[in-house]
Amino acid sequence: MATVRIKSGTSASTTAEKAAEEALTELGSFAPAVVFGFVPGHWDHRAYHAALRTRLPKPVRLITASSGGEVTNAGLLSDRLVIGALGGDLDVAIGWGTNLSRDAAKAGSTAIEMAARELGTRVANLDRHHGAVVIDDGFKMKKEEMLLGVLEKNQGLVVVGGGAGGYEFMKGTGWMGVDGEVFSDGVVTMLFRSTAPWAALRTHWYEPTGQRVLVTKVDVAARRILELDGRSAGQRWAEIAGVPPEHLTFGFPEQYLRWSLAMKVGREHFLRSICKSMQDDTLESMNMVQEDLELEVMRAGDIVESTRRFFTDELPRRVQNPTAALLFDCGARKFYAHLTGKVGEVGATLASAPPAAGSTVQFETYCGFMVNSTLTSLVFGSAS
Repeated sequence: MATVRIKSGTSASTTAEKAAEEALTELGSFAPAVVFGFVPGHWDHRAYHAALRTRLPKPVRLITASSGGEVTNAGLLSDRLVIGALGGDLDVAIGWGTNLSRDAAKAGSTAIEMAARELGTRVANLDRHHGAVVIDDGFKMKKEEMLLGVLEKNQGLVVVGGGAGGYEFMKGTGWMGVDGEVFSDGVVTMLFRSTAPWAALRTHWYEPTGQRVLVTKVDVAARRILELDGRSAGQRWAEIAGVPPEHLTFGFPEQYLRWSLAMKVGREHFLRSICKSMQDDTLESMNMVQEDLELEVMRAGDIVESTRRFFTDELPRRVQNPTAALLFDCGARKFYAHLTGKVGEVGATLASAPPAAGSTVQFETYCGFMVNSTLTSLVFGSAS
């Protein structure tokens, strides 16, 4: 009976050696294949990575990433070292690439090809028993270009993950580490092979309104939408939202986070967050933009109830006997929960998740797409 399990450990110590000791002690006798370490962005990443690496047996792989918050079944945490140790019926291999800001596609292809070689195969030969976790320097805003490189030789590969980030909103450096090497401006790929049940899943708290808009003019280099439906973008977006245009800027976060655009892919809505510029009437997009693209208008729903349903209904329906989850929770979700006074309630839904570990990330990856305001996850189960 093929099974993959996860064991988590935490520490609030600001001393790297003590934190690593405390977190790893919580693993007990569990023998992982790989340990993920999520380190608060303002902590000394090199020190915490080194402390974890020193204490792990050499065959156990280590991946660390800076975080804007940490996640376990206990809830949405802050200022905690969190480790998630995966073990059981899976083989893992790790690759990485640097110079993300200079050539993101090359960094992505370098990372996945390195991991495939280590696993003894070629990227083109990866089948349904293979998947990948991808963690990049989220602040570089190069996720879409990077994914082109990761998927260049195998568009069917299931890829999930999130950007290494920090506690400052939309500002900072995403740090990553692999087995003693620590760097930013790069990407890490963990490739796995398993016959246990598994799936990449996602949830967000937005609901479709039934209204669509057409992107009619853009500034590609600046990631700006200049016109929607042939009209000035800021004015048109304000008309749709029913609020003054200035209420859709970063200056009014609770207002602008109530609305989003989405690209419909099959039955799913992949969020594309926007906000009005504070300097002019354009819309700033988190994603790459293109003209003649029709997008769905989305409105915020109940973030607590949608997250609870994901863990109690969708996840067990999609993965047989769920036993482990790696979680990549968008910083905008935690920010919105904070603004609406619901951090505790959202965190409480994690008690209904399978054993889990993860972090608050800087933009997310789901099935080869960069998405926003979304909780993405890699979930493993047990075959009966």
